[in-house]
Amino acid sequence: MIVENLERPDTPPGDSPGVVRTFVQQPPDMADKPAFKDKQTDPRIRRQRDADMSNMVFGKLPPQNRDLEEVVLGALMIDKEALPMVLEILRPETFYVDAHQHIYQAMIQLFDHSKPVDMLTVTEELRKMGKLEAIGGPYTLVELTNRVASAANIEYHSRILAQKHIQRELIRISNKTIRDAYEDTTDVFDLLDEAEAGLFSITQTNISKSYEPLGALSGKALKLIEELSQKEDGMTGVPSGFRDLDNLTAGWQPSDLIIIAARPSMGKTAFTLSLARNAAVEYGKPVAFFSLEMGSTQLAMRLISAEAEVKGDRLRNGKLQGEQEWERVRSAISKFSDVPIFIDDTPAINIFELRAKCRRLRKQHGIELVIIDYLQLMSGTGDSKGNREQEVSAISRALKGMAKELEIPVIALSQLSRNVENRGGIKRPMLSDLRESGAIEQDADIVTFLFRPEYYGMYQDDEGRDTTGLTEVIVAKHRNGAVDTVRLRFTKDFARFSDWDDLHFDDLPMPDPMSNPGGHFGVITRSSRMNDEDVPF
Repeated sequence: MIVENLERPDTPPGDSPGVVRTFVQQPPDMADKPAFKDKQTDPRIRRQRDADMSNMVFGKLPPQNRDLEEVVLGALMIDKEALPMVLEILRPETFYVDAHQHIYQAMIQLFDHSKPVDMLTVTEELRKMGKLEAIGGPYTLVELTNRVASAANIEYHSRILAQKHIQRELIRISNKTIRDAYEDTTDVFDLLDEAEAGLFSITQTNISKSYEPLGALSGKALKLIEELSQKEDGMTGVPSGFRDLDNLTAGWQPSDLIIIAARPSMGKTAFTLSLARNAAVEYGKPVAFFSLEMGSTQLAMRLISAEAEVKGDRLRNGKLQGEQEWERVRSAISKFSDVPIFIDDTPAINIFELRAKCRRLRKQHGIELVIIDYLQLMSGTGDSKGNREQEVSAISRALKGMAKELEIPVIALSQLSRNVENRGGIKRPMLSDLRESGAIEQDADIVTFLFRPEYYGMYQDDEGRDTTGLTEVIVAKHRNGAVDTVRLRFTKDFARFSDWDDLHFDDLPMPDPMSNPGGHFGVITRSSRMNDEDVPF
C-alpha cells in the first residue's frame, strides 16, 4: 500500500508541502480506514491545536518537541529492549501531546503484565483502554514506527523530553504562584510553603538516583570502613554525648528516624535538650530543634539552667543568689553565643512546613541533627480525610522520608498511651505503648523509652541500690544494632542528664525510709506528690 502525505500536519505555515510516498504494512483492522486525513478536518489535530492555544503563556507555546516524542515512541515499538532503558526517565505526563501520553501509558501497562510491546500489542491495549480512536486510530502507530529505523539514541532522546517536561512544570508552578500571590485571601506563608513544596516535588519526581553495581558499592564500603578504623572513638554518627549510649549506637546515624518516648514529666524535653547541647557544644554539630510544646525562650532558659547549674525557678523569677550564680549564668550565655542550635517554636507545624524549614537550614547552616518535640502535636497535610491514627502514620512516614532525603538523623519525641499507668508491677514501657499509631514503631530505626523509677516511688532496685536520679534509657528497637538499657543520671534542679557513674552509684548513701512515707523500698508506690488526680496524662 502506498500512502501519500500531501502535507504533514505539523508543517509550518508558509512552507511548501512535499509529497512523500511511504510503503507501510497495513494492520488487519485498517481495511476500511482512510489512509489520509486532511489537517483541516482531522479532529485529533484540531483538538491538539486548541490545546496548544489554551496552554500558551506570554504568547508562547510551552517547551516541547513533538518530533522527538514521535521518534521515541516509534523506537519503543520496534525494539523490545528499549522500554526498560527509559522507564526511569519517562512517565506518561512527560509527553506533551495527549495522544502520545495514551500510547506510552499503554506500553507501560503491557510491560507491567510481561507482554511484548510492538505496534499490534499497543493497538490492542489502546482498544481495551478505550483510547484507540482518541490517538487517531491504528494508522497513527504505523506512522510512528516509520519515523525511526532503530532505538540507538533513545536514552539521550528521552532525557531531552524529560528536560522539556521539567521546564513545563516550572512554568506551571510559577504561574500558579503568581496567580495566588495576587489573591488577598492567600496566606503568604502558605504560599511560600506551597511554592517550595511544588519545586521539591519536581526534583523528587524527575531526578532520581541511579542504581550502582555491588562491586562499586563494595569499594565504597571498604573505603568507609578504612576511614572509620582511623577513628579512636568509633563514632560514625552524631554523638549523643552519653558514653554508654554512644557505645551502643555509634552516634545517631544519617537517614535514621529515632523515636524517644515516655510518659509526661519523665524528662523527654530535658533529655533532647541535653542531646542538642552535647552535639552542638562538645562536637560542633549544628542542630535544629523544633518545639511545638514550649516557647523558644523557655528552652533557652532550660539550657542556661543546666549549663550554669542554677535552679530553673531562680532564673524564671530572677532571684539569683549572690554574684557567683550571676557569674555562672553570664558564662553560660557567653558559651551559647556561637553555639549552632537553631530553635523554632512554631505551634502545630505541619510536615510540609517542617520539611521546607529543614531543607533551608540544611542548605544555609549545614544542620546535622533535627529534633522534634513532639510528634503528636504536629499536624498533617490538611487534606487528610482519615482519623488521627492515619494522620500520625502519615507524619511518621514523612519524617522518615525527610531523614533519608536530607541524610541526617531525625529525633522525634512521642507520648505513650495510658496503658503504662494501668499496668501493675514495674511500669517500664513497651513498644505496644506507643500512642496513636503502630506506624511509628514500623518507620523508626531506633525506638527509645525513658523510665525514671523514682517517678513511681521506687527508690531502690532489686539489688538494694539507690535509684534516686536514675533514668533508664531503654533502647527497645535498633534496626542496625543491639538493644540494651543505658543508665543516666537526671538532676531535677537543673533538668540535666549526665552519664551514670557506677562507683558513684554504689557509694551513694541509702535513702532514709522516712523520706518515703507510705511506701517501702523495692515496691512501686505513689509518692506524696502523686494523688489519683495527678496521674500524668
